[in-house]
Amino acid sequence: MSITGSPARSDATISVDLADPTPPYEQLRRQLVQLIETGQLRAGERLPPLRHLARDLGLAVGTVNRAYRELETAGLISTSRGGGTRVTARPAPSTAERAKRLADLAQSYAVGAAALGVTSTEAHEALANAWP
Repeated sequence: MSITGSPARSDATISVDLADPTPPYEQLRRQLVQLIETGQLRAGERLPPLRHLARDLGLAVGTVNRAYRELETAGLISTSRGGGTRVTARPAPSTAERAKRLADLAQSYAVGAAALGVTSTEAHEALANAWP
């Protein structure tokens, strides 16, 4: 599903796998964090109302509310009466935080690529081809 419903954001999609042992609120939270951190959801963009997102994903409103609360506690979104829920501006990460995030992303990619049985050369080529 598209997060904002905007054609410009059609690449910003989320889904919840009810067969996954990870709780649905955590799946939603993780995906929204990734969309925000990768810039697919930018500061000021409005997120869908709780009820709409819950309906679209087939979740309880409380499940979506918990994900939104955790994102708000982390400073990634803010909710205002009448203004809805919006992505907040985030300060640039410190050099150490940036290095840690990059290492985490690299580890996830390496594990996923290895699980596919590709060589490191193939993985490097795929990453180079995907680079924006």
